[in-house]
Amino acid sequence: MTNVDWKKVRAEFPILAQEVNGKPLIYMDSAASSQKPRAVIDAISRYYERDNANVHRGLHELSSRATDAFEGARAKLATYLGAASPDEIIFTRGTTEAINLVANTWGPQNLRSGDVILLTELEHHSNLVPWQMLAARTGATLRFVPLADDGTLAFTPALLDGVKLFAFTHISNSLGTITPAADFCRAAREQGAVTLVDGAQSVGHIPVDVRAMGCDFYAFSGHKMCAPTGSGGLYGRLELLRTIPPWHGGGEMIVSVTYERATYKQPPAKFEAGTPNIAGAVGLGAAVDYLEALERPAIFAHDSALTAHAIALLAEIPGVRVLGPTGARGALVAFHAEWAHPHDLTTYANEHGLALRGGHHCNQPLMRKLGYPGTTRASFYFYNTTAEVERMADILRGAHKFFDA
Repeated sequence: MTNVDWKKVRAEFPILAQEVNGKPLIYMDSAASSQKPRAVIDAISRYYERDNANVHRGLHELSSRATDAFEGARAKLATYLGAASPDEIIFTRGTTEAINLVANTWGPQNLRSGDVILLTELEHHSNLVPWQMLAARTGATLRFVPLADDGTLAFTPALLDGVKLFAFTHISNSLGTITPAADFCRAAREQGAVTLVDGAQSVGHIPVDVRAMGCDFYAFSGHKMCAPTGSGGLYGRLELLRTIPPWHGGGEMIVSVTYERATYKQPPAKFEAGTPNIAGAVGLGAAVDYLEALERPAIFAHDSALTAHAIALLAEIPGVRVLGPTGARGALVAFHAEWAHPHDLTTYANEHGLALRGGHHCNQPLMRKLGYPGTTRASFYFYNTTAEVERMADILRGAHKFFDA
């Protein structure tokens, strides 16, 4: 494992040097969107300054360089995710669009009335609403793996009876629960079900090998792994991608077009109609290089230490209940403070330079199940420090005195 100088790494994120409300910025909202290192910012600037042109279409030098950078990013992602081929990586605007792509292509082709889509009670709206919409169109029904009291999932193989698709989060954005993805995929495969993994919270934090995991689809967002917003993608097994229809029609995804009909290219081009987010892909490729240099096991170990420290400090504040599993978890801590609404608490924190997230976290059904209108969430990344976690605890202790006076 790399011996990383995390203080030096932090200095590579220019946004973190600023003050907010006269206080040093403490950014603990990386589960919503991560910050970007200078290497990614510079890669995007270089593209616009030197290589800006459309991809795949021109024979001139700029188009050739842009195409090389764009397809180079695809190849980097394939290696990063353990895919068998770059052709298994489809660029999308992020996790939400990737899930919707599957719901609108594989879904209508394969689901009929009476079929079952299995989800979990942890799902973000992005991995719930598309399947609700698909079920309404096809007559399929939704089934859910229940949440256990300890924040893990009470999965049994019997839940897979009649299931055609099992879609589940890899790491919960609300509780930090790390699901046993390989076990889920293996059980689903034994029942003939297709699997989709929502990797929004895992792609930049822990090692991911889609072939070892055994999933059919893996959706992810670039902006949660140090890349630009509006970037991300979908991994899909190539033999599966070849069988499903395109979602969007337009330029670059066709082989031949007449006035009456069209024939389509093979994946991934079949799913990438129109001019793509080239700069986003370039930035995503640079982010992959950056994370690979740090090594994800080192990132996970660093973030896990911060998370454990935060949980211990929060437990000392009166009226605060930390939610989620007590064992290994993702790099976030969600908690309920009985003396303040999450929006009031995050507003107070912001006045002290601390960026937290308060609300339902696009997870309203889970919040209702837990019995809260929302929670306050601190989410960490490798640029956060132990001193920041301790400063967060100090600010929250001050909030307790303020609200509970």
